[in-house]
Amino acid sequence: MIKKFLDLGYQPLANKYLKSYKKLSIKKKELYRLTVGFDTKTKLVSLFNKIPDKIMFDGNYPYKSSMSKTMTDSFRKLSVKIKNRFNPKLFLEIGSNDGALIKNFNKNQVICVEPCSNLAKITKRKGYFTYNNYWDLNLSNKIKSKFNTVDVIYSANTLTHINDLNQVFKSITNLLTQDGILIIEDPSFLECIKKLSYDQFYNEHIYIFSALSVKKLINEFDLELFDIEKLDTHGGSLRYYIKRINNNKIKIKDTVSKQISTELKFGLANFLTYKKFGISVKKSKNDLVKIFKRLKDKNKKIIGYGATAKACTILNYCNIGNEIIDYFVDTTPDKSNRFMPGKNIKIKKYKKTLLNNVDYIYLGAWNFKNEIFKKERQFIKNNGRFITHVPKPKII
Repeated sequence: MIKKFLDLGYQPLANKYLKSYKKLSIKKKELYRLTVGFDTKTKLVSLFNKIPDKIMFDGNYPYKSSMSKTMTDSFRKLSVKIKNRFNPKLFLEIGSNDGALIKNFNKNQVICVEPCSNLAKITKRKGYFTYNNYWDLNLSNKIKSKFNTVDVIYSANTLTHINDLNQVFKSITNLLTQDGILIIEDPSFLECIKKLSYDQFYNEHIYIFSALSVKKLINEFDLELFDIEKLDTHGGSLRYYIKRINNNKIKIKDTVSKQISTELKFGLANFLTYKKFGISVKKSKNDLVKIFKRLKDKNKKIIGYGATAKACTILNYCNIGNEIIDYFVDTTPDKSNRFMPGKNIKIKKYKKTLLNNVDYIYLGAWNFKNEIFKKERQFIKNNGRFITHVPKPKII
């Protein structure tokens, strides 16, 4: 049974940045109700209203992994780990984006799957074998007919974007060798609930995984967890290492039982925990709005830093528009000179000069806080301050 615990109001499609100022309409289905539920049986957290893949992931997808030093460093370290630990003859990435991970592998050993055509073109142009398709059983069979089986399948922040998880894992087991390894990493719901980072919820994040839910989910496909790593990326993620149940060559590490135990102790198996989270989100919203109002009453200049999908959720839920935040700065070329969906705040191409005469910066990309603070030492030295809502609304 799926029980609702969070309602973030009407939201736009988070990564659909507007070319011009536009008031979005509920009647035209440009806005949808963002409500979140907890399945008491599977322990899976998911959105009630699911947007079709083809609307979300097209030829104009703006997010590029390579734009973040944090992500490129993480992928570089992971590639070394995969080579040393598993030495795959054939490696497949589901959701290869612009190639931030696969650039660390030999081109003859890699298969890319990327449904967004603008991103698929990048890896194709660099000489990587790329399928510009959505991940499903048809594609899995197509790859199998050409390459037979794959030693390691990897996916970061992608499987949780696909509605039909049963088909996802059926397609993976269809292609994986008997001794093959599946590695997935996604935001951790335990960290989400600890940090009160409710901006993890937007239309693309159909699911937010916990170790509890992943364990139950993969067991249906004769797969099991054998290792879990904690990551700092995306505000706190988990990297799950998965094998076939009948693969006895790999021992199960105690990292699995430790993570499961931690989640159980925190109450992730109980609906009451989620209900309390929903109440805390409402308080967080009120506290953040009070901070902005107090600063604007003093005529302080506020801008946003990182025109992220996460920020889109916050702006629309908290009803923060261009009367509060003058503009956002962002390094992503595809976002420049566009507007934040729903709230129509202008996005400007990042330049240090845009931070001049600014009193406060709202951290839209709070999960890259350390990277941003290093970059903006001068702003901090000049008594500039940052606003964040994680783990609670405050001025840093």
